[in-house]
Amino acid sequence: MSSMTPSDENNNKKFKPDQFKDFFRSMNDLFHEKPVKGFLQSMDEFFNSPFPSGGLPVQVRETEDEYIISAELPGVKKEQIHLNILPNQLTISIENKEMETKEDHANHLFQKRVSQQRLSRTISLPVVINERLVKASYRDGLLTIRIPLVKGKTINIED
Repeated sequence: MSSMTPSDENNNKKFKPDQFKDFFRSMNDLFHEKPVKGFLQSMDEFFNSPFPSGGLPVQVRETEDEYIISAELPGVKKEQIHLNILPNQLTISIENKEMETKEDHANHLFQKRVSQQRLSRTISLPVVINERLVKASYRDGLLTIRIPLVKGKTINIED
């Protein structure tokens, strides 16, 4: 037996999907307004590109004899690139410092602007890196680092 009264049944029959039309319209407007739309677009860009804008794209390849790490760094000067080696990690850092000074003696105006940017990327390798054998070159905006695979001594097992 149903616990609903006849008046409750009439109220349920009056329910129409159009009642939520205003709610759905409000939600649709919310997601298409500028701040939320910009946020959603930035989330899409983040997941569509492996590195967000301003990131440091690096490619690591392994051959039989060495690891080859390549980084495209257009517009970066060789002096701005720093490499740091830990036992099994290589860190590529780029540091850009700019200082701009404007002087206007006639109006007694002195303006100084300093900006500093730093990007870095750490690559972990499954081997210990011998820093004496690492070679790096930078030509036409392409940084190439070669890390030779150091093979250990083979030990024969006796019977």
